[in-house]
Amino acid sequence: MTGNTNIFGKWLAFGFCVFMLASCNKNLNYFTQRMNDENGWSEQELKKVQFYLSDDIVLRRQLGASDSRISNGKIRIENGREIEEVRFEKGTPGVVVFSPKANRLAVSFESSDDRYLIFGPNPKVGNRYTLRGKEWSRYQGKVTYDGRVYETSSRSAMTALLVDLKRANNTDYKSKTVGGRKVRG
Repeated sequence: MTGNTNIFGKWLAFGFCVFMLASCNKNLNYFTQRMNDENGWSEQELKKVQFYLSDDIVLRRQLGASDSRISNGKIRIENGREIEEVRFEKGTPGVVVFSPKANRLAVSFESSDDRYLIFGPNPKVGNRYTLRGKEWSRYQGKVTYDGRVYETSSRSAMTALLVDLKRANNTDYKSKTVGGRKVRG
């Protein structure tokens, strides 16, 4: 009988650990135009929301002789050409630094507010806020980052912003329960 209770105790402890980890987990959801409209968040309020990337984004640009300053990317040599590459991994946290126009958010994933990507609602995917670019073709797009134009895979066009709903909707409530009032008699 001791062996069975020992196994039961281990399963109970395991179940408790899984429950605790699950309750600490982020509740990430796609940030959509509808969510933004329903909550009526101002630009200042959006600056307090932690955003995350739904997928990887890889930006690439070919370096020329005049590109003497490399500030944020890695240099790769491909077919004798120097290529600067900037990678944003899935789950990378970012913050809104400004809104360039209605329904557009400039989100920075680095410590500098000058380095940001633009996201906006995409009607093809339920108005999720996805990466916006100058132009998109079937295979690639052109995106401005840190004042330079980079190429990225067309898959990056579907990379969306995620938000932790528990934290984004973190509202302070003041509540009291009234006891009622009776007629004096």
